[in-house]
Amino acid sequence: MIRRELATFFAALGYFTRLPVPGWVGYSPDGLARAARYLPAIGLLVGGVGALVFWLALHVWAQPVAVVLAMVATIALTGAFHEDGLSDTADGLGGGWDKAKILAIMKDSRVGSYGVIAVVIALLGKFALLATLPAGQVVAALIAGHTVSRFCAVSLMATMDYARDDETSKARPVAARLGIGTLGFALVFAALPLVLLAPEQVLPAIALAALVTLWLAAKCRRWLGGYSGDCLGAVQQVAEIGFYLGLAARF
Repeated sequence: MIRRELATFFAALGYFTRLPVPGWVGYSPDGLARAARYLPAIGLLVGGVGALVFWLALHVWAQPVAVVLAMVATIALTGAFHEDGLSDTADGLGGGWDKAKILAIMKDSRVGSYGVIAVVIALLGKFALLATLPAGQVVAALIAGHTVSRFCAVSLMATMDYARDDETSKARPVAARLGIGTLGFALVFAALPLVLLAPEQVLPAIALAALVTLWLAAKCRRWLGGYSGDCLGAVQQVAEIGFYLGLAARF
């Protein structure tokens, strides 16, 4: 059982990041289907690396520079996996007029104007928000933002159907409808870093992350009848920004 669980975690690590995994893990669609529950745990790792880079850089440079280096570290670690999903989703929803056309645009490797604008705004938004937070909060914000936003993506997999019918989709192996037990397992990892933040910060951050998740999920349900792998990446990005917006809000 332990070996199987380790294989599941490493499958998630290999799928959602650029980090190498042990050769004995191998590949199986069933393993990837189980790997989705570890997505918030991968967020702990990615956010932790970003937080470490920020903390180290802050000893040498000003906070805005440290934030940029932290963002570069997280993007390099994931290979811009979620940013690519945001770009494709923006292009599809912005340029398509029905399900077939939207999915075709999302699958196109070319990047359109909607996608470029969405990624630029997302990167600038995260930079501006993290740069304006007190330096002592950025470490916790990075870790919590990456875990909570990935749980938001997992929540779509538990509440919506997979929109693509083609068997060649890279996301199909992790597209099975998740059960309540799997969602609860993912929630544990998402909740862990929240203890690093004050309750009065956590509540608005979670509320805004949930709000933007519901907004984007509603658009995916309306136009696609469900979600795609690109939609999951887009949800992670907008939920992360929503989380930072809540932390930076002045009430």
